[in-house]
Amino acid sequence: MDISRIRALRGPNLWSRHTAVEAIVACSSEERALTTLPGFEDRLRALFPGLGGLRRQPDQVSLAHVLEAATLALQSQAGCPVTFSRTTATVEDGIYQVVVEYTEEEVGRRALAAAEALIQAALAPQGSFDAAAAIAALRELDEDVRLGPSTGSIVNAGLARGIPYRRLTQGSLVQFGWGSKQRRIWAAEVDSTSAVSESIAQDKDLTKTLLRAAGVPVPLGRPVDSVDEAWEVAEEIGLPVVVKPQDGNQGKGVTVNITSREHLELAYKAAEEIGQPMVEKFLPGSDYRLLVVGHKLVAAARRDPPLVIGDGEHTVRQLVEQVNADPRRGDGHATSLTKIRFDDIAVARLEIQGLTPESVPAKGQRVILRNNANLSTGGTATDVTDDVHPEVAARAVAAAQMIGLDICGVDVVCESVIRPLEEQSGGIVEVNAAPGLRMHLSPSFGKGRAVGEAIINHLYPPGEDGRIPVVAVTGTNGKTTTARLIAHLFAASGLRVGMTNTDGVHVNGRQIDSGDCSGPKSARNVLMHPDVDAAVFETARGGVLREGLGFDRCQVAVVTNIGAGDHLGLNYITTVEDLAVLKRVIVQNVAASGFAVLNATDPHCVAMAPECPGGVIYFSADRHHPVLATHRAQGQRCVYIDDGHLVAAEGSAREAIALRDIPLTRHGTIGFQVENAMAATAAAWGAGLHWDAIRAGLSSFVNDVDGAPGRFNVMDYRGATLIADYGHNPDAMRALVSAVEAMPAKRRSVVISGAGDRRDEDIREQTQILGAAFDEVILYQDACQRGREDGEVLGLLRQGLEGAARTRQVDEIRGEFVAIDTALARLQPGDLCLVLVDQVEEALAHLAKRCAEG
Repeated sequence: MDISRIRALRGPNLWSRHTAVEAIVACSSEERALTTLPGFEDRLRALFPGLGGLRRQPDQVSLAHVLEAATLALQSQAGCPVTFSRTTATVEDGIYQVVVEYTEEEVGRRALAAAEALIQAALAPQGSFDAAAAIAALRELDEDVRLGPSTGSIVNAGLARGIPYRRLTQGSLVQFGWGSKQRRIWAAEVDSTSAVSESIAQDKDLTKTLLRAAGVPVPLGRPVDSVDEAWEVAEEIGLPVVVKPQDGNQGKGVTVNITSREHLELAYKAAEEIGQPMVEKFLPGSDYRLLVVGHKLVAAARRDPPLVIGDGEHTVRQLVEQVNADPRRGDGHATSLTKIRFDDIAVARLEIQGLTPESVPAKGQRVILRNNANLSTGGTATDVTDDVHPEVAARAVAAAQMIGLDICGVDVVCESVIRPLEEQSGGIVEVNAAPGLRMHLSPSFGKGRAVGEAIINHLYPPGEDGRIPVVAVTGTNGKTTTARLIAHLFAASGLRVGMTNTDGVHVNGRQIDSGDCSGPKSARNVLMHPDVDAAVFETARGGVLREGLGFDRCQVAVVTNIGAGDHLGLNYITTVEDLAVLKRVIVQNVAASGFAVLNATDPHCVAMAPECPGGVIYFSADRHHPVLATHRAQGQRCVYIDDGHLVAAEGSAREAIALRDIPLTRHGTIGFQVENAMAATAAAWGAGLHWDAIRAGLSSFVNDVDGAPGRFNVMDYRGATLIADYGHNPDAMRALVSAVEAMPAKRRSVVISGAGDRRDEDIREQTQILGAAFDEVILYQDACQRGREDGEVLGLLRQGLEGAARTRQVDEIRGEFVAIDTALARLQPGDLCLVLVDQVEEALAHLAKRCAEG
């Protein structure tokens, strides 16, 4: 068994909506069925008893299928919530595509490697594989890379609301929403919290000063520079006291209820390791954390210090070990509880109780290991949200507002939260700009609170989902022009548009990237841009195969057509039917409230309609086409041509736009541009644009080298008509021939090369089509032959011209610009020349220069 390629599918893909790892697996003839591998399955299950069923009969199970099942099972046993996997045989004998869902990419890749190691071990008679160690390693990795409980709760609440998210780092920085509607969080911090407010919250002395000014009760105390000064302050304000760092967090370096100088010296040392120490009056009572979101208290918990209960048999150290063995306790923040720290602070606290680590407490004796009750030091939490007195809640909200925090953890010490703080000498001892949410989500005692939902509701009021209109465009021909026209219609509506296509990335009319940007990475970059109100993505097959979609769903999916010659034979997409299945991915991921815009005259497009979760808008130049006519009779949306007008109809409602008012179509004479205009109009309609904006956009879109470079750009050269186009497959050739035949010309010539990564028959077919329509053909070889031998593409193009019905002269030229200049030199007034450009930007600039020279 050989794995030749591994890919991470990070968005909806050919196989499913799940993120998944995809591997190309080659199996030898004996590896294609378990029946030809005696004893293999027994050894496999002995090494990994948790494998589960293989879902096929042994004679149909290859090692690729075993790899699939093992990769899924290893992740599942490690605690990852994965359910989807699939193995598919390719057209190549013994080659399989294995796809397995993951929730964390690194874990999925590691599980695949572990599954491969398992198979290799099972193939060897005495092979070994430690399944328990592999699962433990995957579980540890998953805990390390997945979102922590605080961030995870917010993300899950967002997903429940249908709000898209993207993790921006390996840590807790997350973007919700798209474009101009995006919001960002970092754990429980939100993007609207200022750095000034956060800095104030970190300075505990300044915080107390501001809170005191706001009438919020706080304990006496101040920062100190030495142990002697700390003791002076302690005597001044009265024992017991608290020593803590002025800018600490998570309870680090905090020691409470200090009653002696010796204890204070230890506490001072612990605080000094974190930051500037400060001494405060110790407030009697319990430690409470109140969570404020916006202007509302949403959760409260009593935090109790870490402790153990004596049993009369075990030492304190042994009791701590027993407590820490609880699977709910971990070393970090991924678990609901944290292991109790057994350090110098804990030993000092034992001494106050007359104990040592080796003491054996009496049965039922409570042994406190720390006075501060932070969960990060091993404390526990009890939910008290329903007990909080309105006055206590008001003080917490006032504290958050005084510091300027949208989300704030307010630490209160008092006897009970059921009475106002002023009645019990309680006070607010700290505020936290990035409060942990574990104690509220999964308290040790009491019910959890939906704090993630509260934070999401603060970021996005009910009814908002953070989404901007997204239109995905795919097909064989017309994708780029259609995408550009849709973007123009959005812009005509006053929206700032982000667009990706094979020419680059454009935001609000400015190009910010160049090259072929029709893949998912460019789409994700646009959705991250804060100046984007709507997005239009040309969606190429390669990106979907390589990584999946760059978005979870779209408002509108446009499929212009499905034709042969569009990279068939690559990546196991060998037939037009395969290509249609791949391109329908965007249709399968339309929002329930959205639309698929489909070509009614293309059976492959029509077959996609049942896969759309939303509605369908059909378009066709023939208003009597059976598919469109049936759809229209059912009261559904249709776009068609009638009496020189582009018509959009739904039931009895009808909007008509004269083709003469759509410059792109040249009064309706350019058939493929009419189709592009219909598709774009349907997309704008599906996205909810107003018809006034659609009309204005259609009338103002100019199909020149600026508006749609390389897409049937018509120029004048010394009285001859010059057309530049990027057409590069047989379907495009047919459309171009139909268009130029509608344009008058004395003599017609064409300049063409061929892409080396196409099938031989596709390269030949292009010139077969052109040979019936052009008097002269100039073949040129471009700089990049894409794996072909020198002259091989030119030979295939010339073969296509054998027996041409019209072509009488054929020339072969090396170099695109030399070929263009040769064609221009032969042009006479009234002639027509079609130049099929390869280097679009450079070739158009060259043509523009020659036209300017006259």
